[in-house]
Amino acid sequence: MPIMTVSPTPNTDSTTMVVGATTRNADEVGLYARSEFDALSGLLSEFDVSGSLDSVSRIVDPNNPNKSIVVVGLGAEPVDANALRAAAGAAIRRLVGNTKVTFAFPFASDEEILAVLEGAAMGTYTFTSYKSVPPTKLPVQNIELWATTDSAAELVQRAAIRADAVSLVKDLVNTPPNDLYPESFTRLAVTSLKELDVTHEIWDEKALKRDGFGGILGVGQGSSRPPRLMKVVYSPATATKHIALVGKGITFDTGGLSLKPPTSMIGMKYDMTGAATSLAVIRAIAATGMNLKVTAWLCLAENMPSSTATRPNDVLVIRGGKTVEVLNTDAEGRLVLADGLVAASEENPDLIIDVATLTGAATVALGTRYAGAMGSADMISQLVEDGQTNGENFWPMPLPNELRTLLNSDIADIANIKPGNTAGGMLIAACFLRDFIGRTSSAADAPTIPWIHLDIAGTANNAGSPFGFTAAGPTGISVRSLITFAERLATA
Repeated sequence: MPIMTVSPTPNTDSTTMVVGATTRNADEVGLYARSEFDALSGLLSEFDVSGSLDSVSRIVDPNNPNKSIVVVGLGAEPVDANALRAAAGAAIRRLVGNTKVTFAFPFASDEEILAVLEGAAMGTYTFTSYKSVPPTKLPVQNIELWATTDSAAELVQRAAIRADAVSLVKDLVNTPPNDLYPESFTRLAVTSLKELDVTHEIWDEKALKRDGFGGILGVGQGSSRPPRLMKVVYSPATATKHIALVGKGITFDTGGLSLKPPTSMIGMKYDMTGAATSLAVIRAIAATGMNLKVTAWLCLAENMPSSTATRPNDVLVIRGGKTVEVLNTDAEGRLVLADGLVAASEENPDLIIDVATLTGAATVALGTRYAGAMGSADMISQLVEDGQTNGENFWPMPLPNELRTLLNSDIADIANIKPGNTAGGMLIAACFLRDFIGRTSSAADAPTIPWIHLDIAGTANNAGSPFGFTAAGPTGISVRSLITFAERLATA
């Protein structure tokens, strides 16, 4: 994590100053910088400077030839915090090799200061652990904001915690599957939680069998590296609300006996992003000392084909006794989540949120910049709003009751897919999960526990060109929005 400071006066050792440019119309670029840079606006036409998003231009400071000014595009006016966050990340990504960078935007609020700190910090992310030759140029090590605020230390701390949570997800997802598997995931998780006021419990394969976690066991039984369930609890003494996070943690997904095609298998190390996200969120919440109880359930398995693997037509018994006929072993994420959702429900939290790279159908329906959100409409509307605040896009999707009938099984309580059906795959998967959400009490007519299902399959990995603070590879989608959502609940 870079060193970050907020100061009303920039330090003289910074040789790179970042200002912004906006697109006013097709022929004009507007300067978005502190008033000290007014003289620069007249020079913009002499350089190839664009105000479009992700554009970055470097010019010599007209008042000091030993310094350079980086002009980063902010898009159309008016400029908001999301544009500033993305622009800060875009600038920092392009400034690899610079030791220190100062941002000279005309900050109008602490929200904008936090956004730039976040974007810049996330823009420094790299993963070079498996490079035999270290990079010759390092990411920016020192980020300074030229701004005045009474909350500088608090904003720096918040930005660092949130950016560090995103980095944790990216580190875990980037780690190759020969090194990241259910048991090693739990070891890394325990290490990441050191010195935080949390407790944890880990179920190995024997404990999973003893306690009836048939979904996790069934998915993991084809691998020589057994499955795990990890529970992490953050419980402040004065907390009056409790949320549960349930994360899909398939450390590698071959599809099992319903084997994926070779090209579709590449990249399937990312199928544990939901568990990584749940871990990162509870770690950030504990680091901030939020007055909210949070329990994270990390459902970890490696889905491999072998003589011991689950077969199509096998029936698994999920925690609590409900039976599932497995008709496609590549629809495995919902099986491990079912166990986690039941376990989470047993503690009667105020809200359950599951996060999963669950269906390819999510990408077909929503593309690569929008995550599907299904479940309790009122809770989803809050998360959508928090997502907009953080520059993350969640789209509410329906859960049609008629789709549940497609999962009827002749011999079990439910099937995990409808063979041959290609319509509404994301929604059908969510309907399956809904069957495993418990009720708020033991009363037969008690309502089900409020629940949000996030299908991040299309958004968890950026297979295209870098944009904003997001490089190619894992994105850390939903981490910051879930932290904001938790803050809202803790203070409501």
